[in-house]
Amino acid sequence: MLMGAPPLTAAAWLRYDAIQRGLKAAAPRRVLEVGAGEGAMAWRLARRFDYTGLEPDTQSSALALRRLRSVGGRLLAGTTELLLEQPAEEPYDLICAFEVLEHVEDDVAELVRWRRLLRPNGWVLLSVPAHRRRFGPADVAVGHWRRYDREDLERALHEANLDIVWIEAWGAGLGHLLEWIRSRAAADAPHAAAADATARSGRWLQPRNAAAGLATAAAALPFRLLGRVRRGLTGIGWVALARRPA
Repeated sequence: MLMGAPPLTAAAWLRYDAIQRGLKAAAPRRVLEVGAGEGAMAWRLARRFDYTGLEPDTQSSALALRRLRSVGGRLLAGTTELLLEQPAEEPYDLICAFEVLEHVEDDVAELVRWRRLLRPNGWVLLSVPAHRRRFGPADVAVGHWRRYDREDLERALHEANLDIVWIEAWGAGLGHLLEWIRSRAAADAPHAAAADATARSGRWLQPRNAAAGLATAAAALPFRLLGRVRRGLTGIGWVALARRPA
């Protein structure tokens, strides 16, 4: 772990290595993160790249802004439509979105917006929850429209005219336990409209101090090591790397 780094959830650690492989392949300069949440990943991206984040939830973005002060970058309150409405600027090399696309009713239209913000041959790096059959109370509690079978994700990327580079599964083992815990917690969560549930999703069950962050990192480490040996075979989510055609 990096000194001073905001804590990641255990689930974020489980997909972290696949995300790092995507970042290495893309080697971007300008990065846009859609759905920055409370800024734990934003902090890590802003240390390395010319970073812009989008986050419509005011409570989450307030914490993300505080976290970004030490590493730079900028954070905007809004969605990709905000950037498309503004005067054109230099396009992005990479757009990333982690556990975001499942919150959007028309996911293909959202992917098309991402493509419009990319330079030719620019990259998309995203993660989504896997397997339609696993849709349950935790998905409803955080405002998910869907979970993705692999062919669903492939179809959405193709319809948005994005070329798939690779898709990997993440989260086998510990991820299944975490989903069970989230489902139990969701049973006690107050019902909310989809938009409100999405807004709070980035704040739900987040580690709130360094000790909790160390615990989640330690719990995830053995499963991360296993995932490096048996890469992408099974899990609770997908990480995908795709590219805008030239």
